[in-house]
Amino acid sequence: MPRKNQEKQYHILIVDDEPLVRDSLSELLRLSGYMVSVAPHGKDALELLKDTTADVILTDVRMPEMDGMQLLKTLKKQYPDIPVILITGHASIESAVSAMRVGAYDYITKPIVDSELQIVIQRVIQQHSIEEENRHLKEQLTATQRERFDKLVGKSPKMQKIYNLIEVITSTRSTVLISGESGTGKRMVAHAVHHCCSAEVRSRPFIEVSCGALTETLLESELFGHVKGAFTGAIKDKAGRFEIADGGTIFLDEIDAFSPALQVKLLRVLQEGEFERVGDTRTIKVDVRVIAATNQNLHELIKQGKFRQDLYYRLNIIGIELPPLRERREDIPLLVSEFIAAHAKNNKKKVEGITPGALALLVHYNWPGNIRELENVIERAVILTKGALISPDDFPDFLHLPHDTKHTQSGTGAPAVKLKDALQTPEKDLIMRALDATNWNRNETARTLGINRTTLYKKMQKYGLLKKR
Repeated sequence: MPRKNQEKQYHILIVDDEPLVRDSLSELLRLSGYMVSVAPHGKDALELLKDTTADVILTDVRMPEMDGMQLLKTLKKQYPDIPVILITGHASIESAVSAMRVGAYDYITKPIVDSELQIVIQRVIQQHSIEEENRHLKEQLTATQRERFDKLVGKSPKMQKIYNLIEVITSTRSTVLISGESGTGKRMVAHAVHHCCSAEVRSRPFIEVSCGALTETLLESELFGHVKGAFTGAIKDKAGRFEIADGGTIFLDEIDAFSPALQVKLLRVLQEGEFERVGDTRTIKVDVRVIAATNQNLHELIKQGKFRQDLYYRLNIIGIELPPLRERREDIPLLVSEFIAAHAKNNKKKVEGITPGALALLVHYNWPGNIRELENVIERAVILTKGALISPDDFPDFLHLPHDTKHTQSGTGAPAVKLKDALQTPEKDLIMRALDATNWNRNETARTLGINRTTLYKKMQKYGLLKKR
């Protein structure tokens, strides 16, 4: 484990009352490239830490004056970020395991094997380095930002631009159109736009409608309401989502699912603030801010005559385009940290982080399903892993396949292939794998992929998969 050429020289503090052990460990670790300090017992170690810092503390359990357990408890209070490795005899292994539950990172048993010690220290440093990096990334988003931007996560320049844009539009009631591939977090951005406003605006209704999941008749009724007898099954009057959202915000996800007739009705709401329930002649007036989202190219739909140009202009007063995850890879470690913490808690698993090799696999994968796909992979890994750290073995097979991560030609900055063409193959393969896994049950496949059935149908049609079954 050569370390002499490493960028940072890690500092290890050895605490042991036996001079021979201290000298032997010091020589081994210095030859391995570490900077080493020693202390004969716990009190001396604490005095030493007043004037210096340590990256790892290696301490014996049985020592006079202050033993290793007492030292560990004190360190967790005074220096909670320094990882501690315990040295214990075979008879004390049970107490060492108990100490790990208190906060020790790891332990080694006597007699100490040089290679084992080096591996344990390397593992602790790698894990701690990842945690430090994630902590540093989190600190770059101030507490105020995290509160204001709800569950948005990211420090990349593209995400910073989105944060700035959201802050700029807080004082407006203009419509917002959020575009981006499936799984990029459009719903989260819609929530952030609403919650970033004043307390008065935040207290008003925020209503969500997944437009692609409903038929034209059901969507019209859901949005605008209906009166008794308007259609089969309309057994009583019902208020629509626009009425419920009056004074607040309505989020229309998959706005491209609107039929031509519904587009006309929505355009009237945006322009005049009025509509009629299905089957009724009475006009209802509302004051609602509309936030719409789509994963489709609306310009192409306009050219094809499937989406009204005037409606597009009314929706796109403020446009927010979310980048795919492959264009903000620097955000992946932070997202992974968030997902591990959340799913470890939900599944009651003691998963503390991820190995560098596993993280590298995640960073270099292209993520056709974006953040949603990444979260699904992490949730699966948290459930399957048997250790405290997620490893490459906890990932599905497709992450271990070679992936082409070259997006540019050398020195030109121009795409080596068209992005649209590069993405079609992995997306098609992902859909086919999901279909095979569910025996081509479209409802189950859509749920597995985290998209609605209408979107799945469109993608199957696009890739010629409808004819296969």
